[in-house]
Amino acid sequence: MRLRVDVASDAKSLAWDDLHGPARGVVYGLLREHDPVLAQSLHDDGWRGQPMKPVGVACPRFRGARRKKGVYTTSPEGSVWFASPVPEIASALVAALARRTEIEWGAVKLRVRGFTVDIGDGIAADGPVEVATATPVVVRHDGQDLLPGDDFYLERVTHNLAHKADVLGLPAPRGLRVLESGPRRRFAVRGAPRIGARVRLAMEADARFVDALRSWGVGLDTIQGFGWVE
Repeated sequence: MRLRVDVASDAKSLAWDDLHGPARGVVYGLLREHDPVLAQSLHDDGWRGQPMKPVGVACPRFRGARRKKGVYTTSPEGSVWFASPVPEIASALVAALARRTEIEWGAVKLRVRGFTVDIGDGIAADGPVEVATATPVVVRHDGQDLLPGDDFYLERVTHNLAHKADVLGLPAPRGLRVLESGPRRRFAVRGAPRIGARVRLAMEADARFVDALRSWGVGLDTIQGFGWVE
């Protein structure tokens, strides 16, 4: 399930470090408001005995924002997406957001103008599918961030997707390929770098897994807004 929250900013811009940095804290804050036990368990232990957190976030995006070099500008027409393939987590996010009038995103307050629940139209059948990410995909090997074309990149993305499928009790996708990728992007999250690139992927996948992936994301640190699927 995916939730689009329509927002307006009280500031003309966000600091670049405040784009992905606050996401994790915002998610846990929402979950704690509705179900503190769930929030603590997810934080400490992950889901179903695995350390993975089945949550996806698309950091604030603003339609019609003026481009300005070195600045992440805002506009009155913004949105933030939250999602989870786990109904229990998704329901907690919906319940918390229904009571919110604003979201503190780092140093900026986002006024909530409304939100929409997107349960998706479903995928017609299993088989070949393409997915594209709106935010950089973060994957690592031996402590190093990898980019499309690097050694081990496909291996690590394939492992990440298979791990997610296993956590959800679904068949793992097969035949993963990178069709295209965007430029290298670097962000700081709590003082540590996150390096990745947007990608468009092709794979053979179970329809249920594709639906779940849209609510979780590709790669690591999806709870911080990375790997969000368009």
